[in-house]
Amino acid sequence: MKRTLCLLLTVVMLLALVALSGCGSSKALTLNVYNWGEYISDGSEDSLDTIKAFEKWYEETYGQKLKVNYTTYASNEDMYAKLSSGAVSYDVIIPSDYMIARMKDEGMLLELDFSNIPNYQYIDESFRGLYYDPDDVYSVPYTYGVVGVIYNANVVDEADVGEWDLMWNDKYAGQIVQFNNSRDAFATAMYKLGIDVNTTDHAEWERALEELKTQAPLVKSYVMDEIYNMMESGEAAIGAYYAGDYFTMLDAQGDDVDLQFYYPERTNYFVDAMCIPSCCQHKELAEIFINYMLSEEPAIANAEYIYYASPNSLVYESEDYQEELGEEAMEILYPGIENFSELYNIYAYKNLDSETLDFVNTLWESLKIT
Repeated sequence: MKRTLCLLLTVVMLLALVALSGCGSSKALTLNVYNWGEYISDGSEDSLDTIKAFEKWYEETYGQKLKVNYTTYASNEDMYAKLSSGAVSYDVIIPSDYMIARMKDEGMLLELDFSNIPNYQYIDESFRGLYYDPDDVYSVPYTYGVVGVIYNANVVDEADVGEWDLMWNDKYAGQIVQFNNSRDAFATAMYKLGIDVNTTDHAEWERALEELKTQAPLVKSYVMDEIYNMMESGEAAIGAYYAGDYFTMLDAQGDDVDLQFYYPERTNYFVDAMCIPSCCQHKELAEIFINYMLSEEPAIANAEYIYYASPNSLVYESEDYQEELGEEAMEILYPGIENFSELYNIYAYKNLDSETLDFVNTLWESLKIT
């Protein structure tokens, strides 16, 4: 009886151990990453797939399978709406500066444990202590850049090129595309008129709205990621967008398209940074992911693939990276990194108070239905 009982207990214990062992070895961790579209090296065109590289590195380093669930959004506002709804959970997000400030103020971000992010040391001093995260607690800069105007030189007369006026030139009616988000679209009008993009004066925002209304009949479409195909194919001839994306479009432009780029004197200087939202389920893992993205190989791969300027010294000081991009791209993407914080403080979007933000959103909706 005792022998039978012992055998039964042994079998039960062995089965339990097998079950536990099987569970531990087959079940992968999941990290949920939410990022802009076209904003990471994905393995296409012989580039490094940084997500798969991280999954492989993590398993080799920690002996645990990992699956990165990577999804994208088209604008800061789309990302904010989804997270604020409480219906989703993400571990890493990459918002722009003004949205980081808003989410921080609303308690939607977690403080980072920088002991898990030692590669933060490579972030240039020009990108520390900026207004949206003055104590460098909630974010790690991923990319930065400047907004400019992209145009098809085969359609646009050189004499018409300059400042923001090109986007209001009725000669090109039906060939102009405008940002499909309130902050960027209003900014084009405000920079054009010399209005502070962070004003709380409702009358100034209404002035900008009137300027956008005069532009509306000329606009083919309000776009975000759609701008790529439209500019590359020649379907549109003029549009404001982020400098790095110009080079992506340039690489894919059609044979009868000649895309060119310039910076207006007054324009948006921005930083996009990696953050951990308060809904995060795997904070330490998220910090490990952020640290990995700051290491040399993935950081350079991402910068080369998306063509955005990097605040990471491992990237912009790399001779191979500089050679790969070429002199023209380096001049456009890095127009004086040492002066970045000065220009940023003048022209960057700040976090608007809730009353102003609600007012701007109301104006934006009124523009879209006219």
